[in-house]
Amino acid sequence: MDNLLVASNVSKSFGEFTALNDISVSVPRGSVFGLLGPNGAGKTTFIRIINQITMPDSGEVLLDGHPLKPEDIRHIGYLPEERGLYKSMKVGDQALYLAQLKGLSKQEARKRLKHWFERLEIGDWWNKKIQELSKGMAQKIQFVVTVLHEPKLLIFDEPFSGFDPINANLIKDEILRLRDNGATVIFSTHRMESVEEMCDHIALIHQSNKILDGKLVDIKRAHRSNTYEVGLIAENHSEVESRLKERFELFPADFKTINDEFQRNVRISDSETANDLISFLTSKGQLTHFVEVVPSANDIFIQTVKNS
Repeated sequence: MDNLLVASNVSKSFGEFTALNDISVSVPRGSVFGLLGPNGAGKTTFIRIINQITMPDSGEVLLDGHPLKPEDIRHIGYLPEERGLYKSMKVGDQALYLAQLKGLSKQEARKRLKHWFERLEIGDWWNKKIQELSKGMAQKIQFVVTVLHEPKLLIFDEPFSGFDPINANLIKDEILRLRDNGATVIFSTHRMESVEEMCDHIALIHQSNKILDGKLVDIKRAHRSNTYEVGLIAENHSEVESRLKERFELFPADFKTINDEFQRNVRISDSETANDLISFLTSKGQLTHFVEVVPSANDIFIQTVKNS
């Protein structure tokens, strides 16, 4: 697999506190990579190492096949969780200034800013001061200056903080569009629904250690429990439940349908298949609902952290 960023055996301590312990992560080119973990897990330290804000005690980070060097910062766009805009500066002046720090000429910066301000419908904010904007409005400006220089690697730390659902969805679509246009994205968040919608790969860090890593679909497959939501129209619900218990494990179900059905979650053994369960159910009544219970990213997150 072609990886844009590879971190190998990265460790970092602050005094006696170990922030990262021998972390190895590979971020595939053109993907959205979810960097997950509870507060204090080490995610921000890892992001700061990529941005060369701090240096690792050991290990190395490669960008595009070579060790990170100071000039690589121009190929990285970083949106930190703690925003860094100058509140008393006008939006347009600040955006131009930050764009030029990333290597754009003033003329090119104006051209690109015009495009983004029109795209996000914020053109009338140019002469406003940041302190006049709401948190969500300021967040849009921060997003624009993060992506303006068209970096090959984008790092978003809680990018939806401060946004209402409509604008959060707008920024989500823009991030996915940037990925489709060739950018690689590292996405750090506590919003597991965003992980489900956006991430191709994830790594989970807990207490300074990586405890889970891989393609999200493969991780979901590894955590499947052979459990199915079942809805069945039958004359005698008690009899159906009794017969099912003789062969399968049953759990309460919580799904909505328009029928008055027998509803359960049913777990089959490793020696049986979904077809075996379907055959059994159809012999007892009319099968109206049959869906595999696929673990969510949130379920996997909680289970893995607890188990570790």
